Amino acid sequence: MESPWWRDAVVYEIYVRSFADASGDGVGDLPGIRQRLPYLAELGVDAIWLTPFYRSPMADGGYDVADYRDVDPLFGTLADFDELVAEAHRLGLRVIVDIVPNHSSSAHEWFQAALRGEGRDRYIFRDGGDLPPNNWQSTFSGPAWTRTPDGQWYLHLFAAEQPDFNWRNPEVHTEFLDVLRFWLDRGVDGFRIDVAMGLYKAEDLPDTPPQDQAFKAESPIWGRPEVHEVYRAWRKVLDSYDGERVAVGEVWTDSVEDLALYLRPDELHQSFNFAWLEAPWSGPAFKKIIDDTLAAVTAPTWVLSNHDVVRHVTRYGDGLTNSTMGLARARAALLAMLALPGSAYLYQGEELGLPEVKNLPPEARQDPIFARSKGELPGRDGCRVPIPWSGMAEPYGFSPDGARPWLPQPVEWAALSAERQSSDPGSTLNFYQEVLRVRRDLRGTLPEEITWQESPEDALIFSRGSLICVINCGSQPVRLPPHDRVLIGSAPVEGHLLLPDSAVWLYAPEV
Repeated sequence: MESPWWRDAVVYEIYVRSFADASGDGVGDLPGIRQRLPYLAELGVDAIWLTPFYRSPMADGGYDVADYRDVDPLFGTLADFDELVAEAHRLGLRVIVDIVPNHSSSAHEWFQAALRGEGRDRYIFRDGGDLPPNNWQSTFSGPAWTRTPDGQWYLHLFAAEQPDFNWRNPEVHTEFLDVLRFWLDRGVDGFRIDVAMGLYKAEDLPDTPPQDQAFKAESPIWGRPEVHEVYRAWRKVLDSYDGERVAVGEVWTDSVEDLALYLRPDELHQSFNFAWLEAPWSGPAFKKIIDDTLAAVTAPTWVLSNHDVVRHVTRYGDGLTNSTMGLARARAALLAMLALPGSAYLYQGEELGLPEVKNLPPEARQDPIFARSKGELPGRDGCRVPIPWSGMAEPYGFSPDGARPWLPQPVEWAALSAERQSSDPGSTLNFYQEVLRVRRDLRGTLPEEITWQESPEDALIFSRGSLICVINCGSQPVRLPPHDRVLIGSAPVEGHLLLPDSAVWLYAPEV
């Protein structure tokens, strides 16, 4: 029996505002994405994931949704969305869209009605006097409560413009089941679920020590057991459509065992593996995460960057913006990730080797984290800078007619544009294309299990059938195991030695 498409898919995350602008207003949009779909098909990915494009005041880049059934004019129209999906499917690309069920925008018609005293039970309102109802803090800094003119307080675990839904109200359940059907009927292949471990809060909303306000299993704030019934109901809806529709959760937990609870056969299909994303550059650290994940999860995922974290080129480069070491390690980590069983999620621009932009001026920053922390936290703008397509100056082909992008692009990115890298055989872009081609050629020929081979302390060697992957996280060259030939390497192989900060795929026929 053939495996579902999503079990070993390579999914490319598109941060809609920063991928491609067709309208010329400096903000990415759906027509811009459609124009660039051939680039993604040539890159070799299987699916795209779109961040929110719904109607929104953009207090949090679209994660504050005012209307779950329409496209914000900033990004286009429903007709543009339908055309994008049709073109993606024509090119063999699946389409996953973001769904944001923990909170809406304060501009949502439900919340506006709640402020008038109508249907307030759809959100979490409490009396609190002059002080908030409890000591919970927003993940964006500051209290998680805002007082309304009539004296009540409403909960927002993120920005004040993002009030949390009350999932103990059946109306909320019914609403989101209808939203899922609306987009499934338009042909989407699945959903990425924002803050999937949120939704429910402890009914008594108790004061909570700061250490328990982090993303932990079954805290009063996150990972409540009631949330699993939501995803059982969603799974029934997804399974009622043809074409293997998929649900992927953004689930932050403190253990892989808790993560596995979301992936039971009647719940979510997949969840992001943030332990891999958060791991340091270390062979033993990588090995532990691989072992723990494969022992607990039957459909693992692997991801190195996304729209919420510092780009891994910079993380692996000890925080330096233009680090040769960081890029070398990033390419090696990609090889290790794509050799593992399961699916992989790429973040736009990583195929160009883009680093984090750390020197954005304060007046350019738009992430609410920066504003709510009074500048103490930089926020996530540095990984969201629009990607460079062509040319030698801003906007590097991102917008037509030279329109300034919504976040400034660094001058160094002239050397990293897709156009420039496409003609360089040694570029990161061509490396990604070749790795994905080799992986595609191997699809269906490799077992789901891996076998560890003996290796130096800070290197890893594992095999999947005839494929051997070696990654060297140490400071000394590593001798390669016996093999017939090199399939692809993140750096040149010198004789039978793999240099530090590099990885290689080897072919060795099984005996």
